[in-house]
Parts: sequence; C-alpha cells; structure tokens
Amino acid sequence: MKYIITISREYGSGGRFIGKLIAEKLNIGFYDEELLTKAATMSGLSEDCIKNYDEIKESAFSYAQGLYGMDMSLGQKVFIAQFDAIKHIADQESCVIVGRCADYVLRDYPNVVKVFICAPMEDKVQRAITYYGLKPNKAASIINKKNKKRKSYYNFYTDKVWGRPDSYDLCINSKNGIETAVEAITAYTKRRFGLE
Repeated sequence: MKYIITISREYGSGGRFIGKLIAEKLNIGFYDEELLTKAATMSGLSEDCIKNYDEIKESAFSYAQGLYGMDMSLGQKVFIAQFDAIKHIADQESCVIVGRCADYVLRDYPNVVKVFICAPMEDKVQRAITYYGLKPNKAASIINKKNKKRKSYYNFYTDKVWGRPDSYDLCINSKNGIETAVEAITAYTKRRFGLE
C-alpha cells in the first residue's frame, strides 16, 4: 500500500529535517527541493524559474489575469507544475513531501497523513542561527517574514488556513526534540496504515 506524509512547517521548526528522518526510518522517498526538479522536468519550465516562484504568492492582479482568460501568470504555471508533480509522485510511491501545499493538493487521497510542525520562537531562532547561519540580531525578524510568506502562499492557493489544527491530522511542537517528533509521526503513520 502506498502512503504519503505531507509536512507543513514553520521556518526554523526543523520540519524539513524531521521529514527527511521519517523518510529514512520508513525507507520511503523524500521530496522537498527535489520536487522542484520533478516539476521542471514534467512542465518544461526551467528549474530556475520554478525556484524563483517556489512558495511565493503572486499579486492578485497577476492571478486575476489567468482567471479571466488572459495568459496564465508565471506564478500560476509554477503552482500548477508543482501541483501536477505532487500528484504524480503520490500516484507512484510512498513518500514524504515537504511544503508546497501538498496536504491540500492531496486532500482527496485517503492515504495521506497531513502534519504541521511548529516550535517556540526561541527554538526557531536557535535553529536558524545554528543551521541556517542567520545573525542572532536578525533571526527572529527573518523567521517572521518567512513564515508570513508561507502563510500567505498557503492561504492564497488553498481554502484552508496555514497552521490551523483542523487542517492537519497531526500538529507537532518540535520543542520536545526532533527525534520525539519523528517517533510520534512514524508511530501514527504505522498504526494508521497497519505497517507494524
């Protein structure tokens, strides 16, 4: 049986790392930036173009142009390319997919575990300084901006609210440790799909 775990995450919460460890533990595929390569290959758009519009909400004007019969905006083309790539991957294999509204894209799939990872600001700041090289005096501001962009992108392209618990199967606070989060999500997935 194929199953997919989607990870939505706050910047600095360790969501990407948690997803990677889950994929390794369950011996399944892992897609984060790898999804961009797949989307580029399938759509014919360049990988640079996909990266430039990755998880970025476009202007309402550009979006409206596409809705009213004008040429689709580049942002819409990138979203659709990622949408198609996510569905293609989900139809082919069990995997973990990080970000890119994957939980929404796969909302009609019965074999999806939708997870949201959060963390207290002090933990996100420490992680961003340690792993992403952010300067201590700017880390909180950058984290807030990145999370605002993620929320804006998600809320724009879906009919859900980013980070709201009723949009997910599991909401995990990584303050108790990355390994604890990995164990909780893995245990839930195994039990739900009878993998034990």
